Amino acid sequence: MNNNIVIDIKELSHYFGKGELRKQILFDINLTLKAGEVVILKGPSGSGKTTLLTLMGGLRSPQTGSLKVLGQELVGAKKHQLVKIRRNIGYIFQSHNLLECLTARQNVAMSLELHSQYSREEMKQKTEEILEAVGLGDRINYYPQNLSGGQKQRVAIARALVSHPKMVLADEPTASLDSKSGHDVVNIMQKLAKDQGCTILIVTHDNRILDVADRIVELEDGHLKQTKIEVS
Repeated sequence: MNNNIVIDIKELSHYFGKGELRKQILFDINLTLKAGEVVILKGPSGSGKTTLLTLMGGLRSPQTGSLKVLGQELVGAKKHQLVKIRRNIGYIFQSHNLLECLTARQNVAMSLELHSQYSREEMKQKTEEILEAVGLGDRINYYPQNLSGGQKQRVAIARALVSHPKMVLADEPTASLDSKSGHDVVNIMQKLAKDQGCTILIVTHDNRILDVADRIVELEDGHLKQTKIEVS
């Protein structure tokens, strides 16, 4: 395996339902993502973007073709193999999915609970450092109810990146944010990705953030329509 390749997809198709209700959602997808790339996946609602993202993240089992994440084939993979792969991936969703009963620091620390190598002191230090990096050093002990939408999404970014994942998958991370907050959020993701050598895939409808991408991939009716290389 080329160590530079994080995701390698060949002839991937996906179906929902069974029998007469069986419907094809993805058609013969071919896509490669490399280490350190920021790639935007765009396309209309219902085109299969979120389905593709959940397959890449090991949150759903791929059915046909080949989908390799960090060299591990996920087609036919057992449940424990999918769980193992997920430990290398950070997830950011449209609704930040923070636990209201935990502070910003405690929400971020949850990501490190999966990694037994960290002591309590190291976890505290890492969570504080990453919150500082996303501009929330003065909000470490705030609960979500006392944070703005943009600040909550920054906590979600910190939680996704604190364990230095090999890849971050973000599903509409700016959908509920105004233009400035949205751009701030993806700029932070871009910077931290470059600092950590992490691959980021952003599913979005938001044309305001396309300039952060190294590459833009488009899905239409389950077909990968085009890959546009952005000239920086």
